[in-house]
Amino acid sequence: MRAKIVVLPGDGIGPEVTAEAIRVLEAVARKGGHVFELSEHLMGGCSIDRHGTALTPEVLAACQASSAVLLGAVGGPKWDDPAAKVRPEQGLLGLRKGLGVFANLRPVRVHPALVDASPLKADRLAGVDLLVIRELTGGLYFGQPKGREEKDGHVRAVDTLEYHDYEVQRVVELAFRLARGRRRKVTSVDKANVLESSRLWRQVTSAIGAANPDVALDHMLVDTAAMRLVAAPASFDVVVTENMFGDILTDEASVLAGSMGMLPSASIGAGGPGLYEPIHGSAPDIAGKGIANPLGTILSAAMMLRHSLGLEAEAAAVERAADAAVTDGARTRDLGGTLSTRAMADEVLRRLAS
Repeated sequence: MRAKIVVLPGDGIGPEVTAEAIRVLEAVARKGGHVFELSEHLMGGCSIDRHGTALTPEVLAACQASSAVLLGAVGGPKWDDPAAKVRPEQGLLGLRKGLGVFANLRPVRVHPALVDASPLKADRLAGVDLLVIRELTGGLYFGQPKGREEKDGHVRAVDTLEYHDYEVQRVVELAFRLARGRRRKVTSVDKANVLESSRLWRQVTSAIGAANPDVALDHMLVDTAAMRLVAAPASFDVVVTENMFGDILTDEASVLAGSMGMLPSASIGAGGPGLYEPIHGSAPDIAGKGIANPLGTILSAAMMLRHSLGLEAEAAAVERAADAAVTDGARTRDLGGTLSTRAMADEVLRRLAS
């Protein structure tokens, strides 16, 4: 296997955790006889500092020409002025749109050895193994018009929540396909009692459910889903929802795993390169200290091996190595341990080699 992988370390702890994921990818390549051509580029706040924009056309073109993209994290206090015209997150949104990745996959599984790391009671965490699929290129984050206007001494801000039926259809159909490889249950999350866009979402989803009777479908309002994620998380299998709801619910779901540092994600489309990143942010408070948990990024690289490169055996091997490291007591500070970012990755690499 020969693949071109673009690495966007980004800001904060992004360069630290992506460096460890690169070490894992290089080990996989050596062991399996693969050739991974890795190239690093600026994106996010570091790109604003250098180029005045969060994502240059040249970097986007490199990503579009790649087999897959590995991203660290973007943003930080330095670029956090709400009035700024250029923000790091614009690079992330532009990258998602430019790659055509419309579905963000976020698996949430509670490792038995980390039950005590979660604030939830152990009995509520038993059997938790869910997959959240978040629609990624529609909704409030991309709706037009948006902006501000001043009138009569007051400021009016506008964001538009917009969905087309085909945007809903493609992400929900993906949810049903993936559910067939799991427990064959899809929960669609919306706010159909209030929002017209959610009523369209529910209508399209219901039609897909009727055409796929081998997969159970239920609809849930987002406020109920937020409650059930902490009250009965094991009741979920595949959850599919719109952009902003998915953004919020997956951060809530990270509490189940004990730390946001544990959770990977994959953003995929109908074809072309996928985008892989941990769900955590840039964590500027610990950047440069060498204590960030690299597992979310390492497991994102495993998802890359599976979904973009078609290397299922290699992906599973990385996941087993990470699981074994945690089972054997390897912990970074977010998990109550003392291992550095590099030492945690060393534990994974040692088990991957064996």
